[in-house]
Amino acid sequence: MVFVTQALADSGPAFDSAAWLDGLRDAYDAPALALISKALALAMVEAQFTQALGVANVLVALRMDYQTVAAALAAHVPQHSPEQRAALEAQLGAEVARLIDGVNRMALLHNVGIDVTLDEGKKEHVNQAETLRKMLLAMAEDVRVVLILLAEQVQLLRALVKADDTPERKRAAQEAQEIFAPLANRLGIWQIKWELEDFSLRIREPALYKKMAKLLDQRRVDREDYLGQVTAQLRDELDRAGVQGEVTGRPKHIYSIWRKMQLKHLDFDQVYDVRAVRVLVRDLKDCYSVLGMVHGLWQPIPGEFDDYISHPKPNDYRSLHTAVIGPEGRALEVQIRTLEMHQHAEFGVAAHWRYKEGAKAGSVGQGFDEKIAWLRQLLAWKDEVAEAGGDGHEWVEQFKTELFQDRVYVLTPQGKVIDLPQGATPLDFAYAVHTDLGHRCRGAKIDGSIVPLTYKLKNAQRIEILTTKQGAPSRDWLTQGYLATSRARAKIRQWFNQQHFDTDLAQGRDILERELHRLGVTNLNQDKLLQKFHFPRLEEFLAALGRGEITANQTSQAIQGLADLKPKEVLPVSVPKRVAKGSGGKAHGAVVVEGVGSLTVGYGKCCKPVPPDPIVGYVTRGRGVVVHRQDCGNVTRLSEGQRARLLQTSWNSVAGGVHAVAILVRAEDRQGLLRDISGVLSTEKLNVIGVKSESDSGMAEMRFTLEVRDLVQMNRVLAEIKKVGSVKSARRVG
Repeated sequence: MVFVTQALADSGPAFDSAAWLDGLRDAYDAPALALISKALALAMVEAQFTQALGVANVLVALRMDYQTVAAALAAHVPQHSPEQRAALEAQLGAEVARLIDGVNRMALLHNVGIDVTLDEGKKEHVNQAETLRKMLLAMAEDVRVVLILLAEQVQLLRALVKADDTPERKRAAQEAQEIFAPLANRLGIWQIKWELEDFSLRIREPALYKKMAKLLDQRRVDREDYLGQVTAQLRDELDRAGVQGEVTGRPKHIYSIWRKMQLKHLDFDQVYDVRAVRVLVRDLKDCYSVLGMVHGLWQPIPGEFDDYISHPKPNDYRSLHTAVIGPEGRALEVQIRTLEMHQHAEFGVAAHWRYKEGAKAGSVGQGFDEKIAWLRQLLAWKDEVAEAGGDGHEWVEQFKTELFQDRVYVLTPQGKVIDLPQGATPLDFAYAVHTDLGHRCRGAKIDGSIVPLTYKLKNAQRIEILTTKQGAPSRDWLTQGYLATSRARAKIRQWFNQQHFDTDLAQGRDILERELHRLGVTNLNQDKLLQKFHFPRLEEFLAALGRGEITANQTSQAIQGLADLKPKEVLPVSVPKRVAKGSGGKAHGAVVVEGVGSLTVGYGKCCKPVPPDPIVGYVTRGRGVVVHRQDCGNVTRLSEGQRARLLQTSWNSVAGGVHAVAILVRAEDRQGLLRDISGVLSTEKLNVIGVKSESDSGMAEMRFTLEVRDLVQMNRVLAEIKKVGSVKSARRVG
């Protein structure tokens, strides 16, 4: 890419449109120039022609396609009526008209009072700036609209740098520095980034800028001439050594020098990369060969060598950096890396811009990084097409992208941007702003018009929530399409849970006391129990136990662990050794019951035992022997007289067969949930002999009765069900 340093064309009375168009003949063919000429004619009669021409010049320097240049020229041609809009499309074509529409939508952002002037350095301020950058990308159906917007910012600051100082001038410079320069950096449009940063610093800190300019004892053009000499000398050295490589200059700009001084607490004479070159080679070994050449040509500066190849940066950036005393005794930085390393630095998901902007890992979603990397590759492809003399039609279609359409960005009445998933509703917006606002929501206005609470929000809409003084959420909000975000659902469920807190607390207390009594534990360490389940207060734990979020079985196991009790010691079952006359232990299907001859043997519906559960038989009146798990509550609560009916029972190892068992699945209710769980059961080839399903407040409870071979199979099935989307728990019951 070339630097955007050319002077603006004279747009006054003496402006020669024919000469200006003639200067574009090397970049555009005849049909393209014809369209640009039409747009130029429309723009020349407008008051903002000087600005439009400056924007077009920036885009020409970026080698953008002819439709983008035409849209920049005609972006502010009036189209207040459908007839004007139709006439514009007839003259310039649907593609250019669509780009102009996108530019006008972007212009609305400046008219809605977006607040980006929060206290600098505050986390909220940084997050709001980042959200605004994402909003700009999300609003642009065609990324070329963003490039026009960036070019307009360049032209705006070029004009403001010569204007009188006003608060609006400072605000525009702040927006350029915090919103648009980082956006240009993300997209890899360095020349726009550098110009926005330098002009912004010049407007916001004029004294500092003049001091920095004075410290740079030569103008930027002089520095570029100097780097031209250095790069030519390095290329000759590479040719003599037979090393294939590319050498480019990297002139530092005033803002980047000042920024480095600030971040590293350096004086100006300690900044060694005011002048810098980059060498790209093919192989890793060539990196160190070139390093030797550089140190052979010029004297290294002690302590200024960094080997980021052997020791990469946290974002996996790799390169060799060295500083030397170059020609004329001037400090010079040289970066050396392979093409692969350069590709990663430019387009990698752990992108170089994150390091440059000081962003922490995880502060931006990885999916967003990947989309940015894809756009940067498109822009690089665009340059290759231009260099090859192509017209760019191949990549223009790629710019009509919906990469960022998975999010929607809307505004509060105060102009703060709220980031929500696509499909979000006014209720989602209300809960994102504040929980209490969501609870009291009774209606919404979008851009002044009342809409239903199920309305799907669109980018850049201004949302006003209508509330009552005292309000509460409705259970219908969880099930009738009012919400798209899990955060809002969680807040509503939390509210309903709180309303039944006292009832859940009492029920949870009863469950805990019953388990403690059954286990014979009298000195439980409650603090350790709370730590195990990650609850700060006993009341919250008991309420969760009462709601069923924690099961009695989980509580029992935790108590046993804390009390250092073994299950077999906790749940002894005293079984008398009764053997009927003339009979020993007899197999009855899958179990062997001691002392039972012809009695019918069945299984307890309360606990549904399966191998290898420890089991016991109970002689009933009229129903034969019923087999229970030894830890079944009905068994442990038997009186001394009833225990005389217990019989020693074990599993028949040779019988095989299947056993009925009940499982309970809790999940967020959704379409296809039962189908997905049934798929797991079908894969395991289990027979389902009973299903009962209930749904309340967006949560589904499904009880399945299955025929399983043994406990191993049952546990495997439970583990697979827990992997199904939206399933919160799956456990055996009884």
